[in-house]
Amino acid sequence: MAMDSFSASLMKDKREIIIAPTIYKFANFGEFAQEFALGDRDVVLTNEFIYKPFMEQYNLSCTYVFQEKFGAGEPSEAMIETMYEKIPYESYDRVIAIGGGAIMDLCKLLGCKRPSSVHELYFKREPIVHEKEVIAIPTTCGTGSEVTNISVAIVKDEKDGKLTGGETKLGLVSDDIIPNKVCLIPDLLKTLPYKPFASSAIDALIHATESYLSPMRKTTTSEMYSIKAMEMILEGFRQIGEKGPDARLEYLDEYVTASLYAGIAFLKAGCATVHGMSFPLGGTYHVPHGESNYALFGKILEIYDEKNPDGELMNFKKLVARILGCDVKDAIKVLNELLEKVLPLKPLREYGFKESDIVDFPESVMINQQRLITNSYVPMTKDLMERIYRECY
Repeated sequence: MAMDSFSASLMKDKREIIIAPTIYKFANFGEFAQEFALGDRDVVLTNEFIYKPFMEQYNLSCTYVFQEKFGAGEPSEAMIETMYEKIPYESYDRVIAIGGGAIMDLCKLLGCKRPSSVHELYFKREPIVHEKEVIAIPTTCGTGSEVTNISVAIVKDEKDGKLTGGETKLGLVSDDIIPNKVCLIPDLLKTLPYKPFASSAIDALIHATESYLSPMRKTTTSEMYSIKAMEMILEGFRQIGEKGPDARLEYLDEYVTASLYAGIAFLKAGCATVHGMSFPLGGTYHVPHGESNYALFGKILEIYDEKNPDGELMNFKKLVARILGCDVKDAIKVLNELLEKVLPLKPLREYGFKESDIVDFPESVMINQQRLITNSYVPMTKDLMERIYRECY
C-alpha cells in the first residue's frame, strides 16, 4: 500500500516529536482568566452547562458563545457555516476553546482566515491560513485535540469530484491549526457525565495504543508519551473496575494529563486503522467519536494479535499485563474485559449499521482515510476490513 502524502511528509521530518503549543495547568477557571487577562476582544466558545458553574460568576467582558446553538453532535459543514455567521471574523482577536473535541475542532477554524467554502476547505482545495491566537482548554479526557494539527468534520461525501448524496467524516490536517496555547484545568471535568467520560477516556487509550503500534512514524519520544498515557489510563480503568464509576472523580488530573500525552504522541506517530474504520461509522450514523472507535478497537487488536503477535504488539501485551496483573498471553482478552466493565460494548447494528455497510464502508475508508490506514500495525486490505466490520456487526 502506497504511503499517503501526509505520512510521507512526517517521515521526512526528523524531529523526534512536535509539541507546538505552550502548556499550562491551573486549579480553576478564575486562575486562568486572571493569568490571560480575558477581555472584550476575546471570544470563548464553550457549552452552557460548562459556563454556568465555572465561568458565569466572574462577569468577564469577553464574548461567550455556546456551541450547542449551532447544532448538536460533531462538527458538520452546516454547523461550521452557522458558526461563521454567528461569530463575525472582525469581532475578536483571540479564541478560547473550552469543551470537548467538537469545540476544539471548531475553534481551530476560528483561528484561521475564513474560507469561501467549508466543503472545499475539507477537500483540500482551499488554503489554511492561521491568523488569530487560539487557546485550548479541554473538558473531556479523550480527544487530545488541544495539541493536534487535525480538525474533523462531517461533510458531504464526493467521489471523483461529484457529490454522492451521502456524508463522510474527514480530517483537515495542517500544522497551522495547532492551538497556540493549551491550559489544563482538571476541575472542569467535573461536569462530564460518566458515559461520555468513559468513551473519551477509551478514545485516549486508543490514541496512545495506535501511536505506540505505529509501524513507520513512531519515535523514541512519542513512544514515551504513549506508554505514560497508557499506564495512567489503564490504572484509572483498573480502579473503576474495582470500585465503580465514581472512582474517576479522584483521578481527573491524571485522566486529562494522560489525554494530553496521548495527543502529543499521535501528532507525530499517528493514529491508524481504528480511527480510519470508525470515521464512516461516525459520519453516517452520527456515533460519538470515542464510542465509534471503541466499537472497533477490541476486534482490531484481536486481528493484530492473529496476524502478527510479536514485535510491538508483544511489547504492548507485556505493558498491559504488567498494569492489569495478568499473563501476557491473556493481555488483550483481559483488556477487553476491563473495557467492558468501564463501558458496555455495543454491536454495530445497534447504531444503525446495515449489512451493506460491511462492503461499502471499506471502500470509503480506502478512498478517504489513507493517512490513517497506511499507519496500520498490519497491512490493511478491504477484505480484512470487511471481516472486522462483519465480526463487530
